[in-house]
Amino acid sequence: MLVYTSNILENDFTVTGDIQVRLYVSSDRLDTDIAVRLCDVYPDGRSMLVTDGIRRLRFRDSYTREELLEPGKIYAVTIDLPATALTFLKGHQVRISITSSNYPRFSVNPNNGGTLYTAGELLIAKNTIYHDAVHLSAVIFMPGRSTASK
Repeated sequence: MLVYTSNILENDFTVTGDIQVRLYVSSDRLDTDIAVRLCDVYPDGRSMLVTDGIRRLRFRDSYTREELLEPGKIYAVTIDLPATALTFLKGHQVRISITSSNYPRFSVNPNNGGTLYTAGELLIAKNTIYHDAVHLSAVIFMPGRSTASK
């Protein structure tokens, strides 16, 4: 699991509407999932789920057309998180957790590229998230559909 946590908020931070997480990802498998959780971290260290989402990468460009991955190739992937309305309070932190599974909330991806939802070999996927000047992975509060204020 990869975890990004903001600095302690100096002001209240209100978020309303849709949220997307844009990631640059590679995998050593033909298919895998990327699951994202947005959490509110309290001053006492508790991390409370705000919203979450997942993207099966064979459906990274379309929910109706499957396209398997080329192992090692970097792909831009968007994970949609359901709309939310929350104020992260002063003294709290914002956390994004990224992983390749969120079972049992979402079905298991066998990572083998085979036919979905049938018995088959389960493989462990080694996934890489890129975050640099060329690969600008980011949390996006949707303009016009979401507002964030400090």
